[in-house]
Amino acid sequence: MKIRLLSTALLAGLAFSQAAAAQDYDDRWYITGATGFNIQDNDRGTRNAPFVAAGLGRFLSPNWSLDGELNYQNPNLDANQNLNWSQYGISLDLRRHFIQEGRNWNPYMLMGMGYQRAEEEYDVFPNPNSPGEREDGGLAAKLGLGVMGDVGSRAKMRAELAYRADFDGQNVNGDTDTDWFGDVLASVGVVIPLGERAVEAPAPAPAPVPSCADLDDDGDGVNNCDDKCPGSQAGQTIGPDGCPVPVTIDLKGVNFDFDKSTLRPDAVAILSEATEILKRYPELRVEVAGHTDLCGSDAYNQKLSERRATAVYDYLTSNGIDASRMVGPIGYGESRPLEATAQTSPGCRSEVNRRTELNVQN
Repeated sequence: MKIRLLSTALLAGLAFSQAAAAQDYDDRWYITGATGFNIQDNDRGTRNAPFVAAGLGRFLSPNWSLDGELNYQNPNLDANQNLNWSQYGISLDLRRHFIQEGRNWNPYMLMGMGYQRAEEEYDVFPNPNSPGEREDGGLAAKLGLGVMGDVGSRAKMRAELAYRADFDGQNVNGDTDTDWFGDVLASVGVVIPLGERAVEAPAPAPAPVPSCADLDDDGDGVNNCDDKCPGSQAGQTIGPDGCPVPVTIDLKGVNFDFDKSTLRPDAVAILSEATEILKRYPELRVEVAGHTDLCGSDAYNQKLSERRATAVYDYLTSNGIDASRMVGPIGYGESRPLEATAQTSPGCRSEVNRRTELNVQN
């Protein structure tokens, strides 16, 4: 009856099998080691005892693993603890792992078959050959549950509770009227993979398909995604949206003190804004032109206007504007006044006429 019940339980466990998911898994061989406590079948006539186990195995798929395992235990007899009773065996254990992504500790179900051998002494007093010895074994089957998880980069740990049926019914120290004995095994163990895990080289990335952000069909320096005016003409001043923009650089505030070519603080502030405009539109070219009022001789005013143009020119080049983008510096003396004044002092003193200009070049 017990044999039929155990066979039914094994078949029911195998019924949980399902096709493994097509996913990556660690298929390296691994070694195992475990220690635990063996709760002996009361019919054996032995006491509960610790046991040890060691094995070799590997994962067959993402959810199934197969281990070959050796075990040993040496419990004492209830009736006479001076007599030896030891047991060892081998089993082939199939585990179904219920793995969930993102979870470190995962449960599993265990099903195993193997062979257990017992070596037991028994009292045959008054026979002079006492104690007698019996060495025999038989088929063993195992069912259990456990949980396994990572405990480092190189090892896993598992805790397990299993029931082992030992079909050796020839026990001479316990109940001899039974077909098999059932032991409960509670253990903890480690799983250590052998070697380095093979890592597949990633598939080469497909060649990128050019997007509008990588294309500039009209060559205006603005990519097709942002260009709202495709087909703009070469030589035009182009804004960030790809459309031609009118550019005006107003330096009417860059004036000088009478008979001076030194930049005043208010002039420096205006030139700073002009510098930002020139940086924003790198295709823009300008003429740097200096002017004077009508006081003084033509020759003197010509030199003074050149010094004023040079002062602005030097400021722009020292602040990151390339000299190739500028024409000049050019002095126009008093030849281009913005307002008409007297030729003599004090009426000739016009701050409006004492100026430097940036004239946009086409």
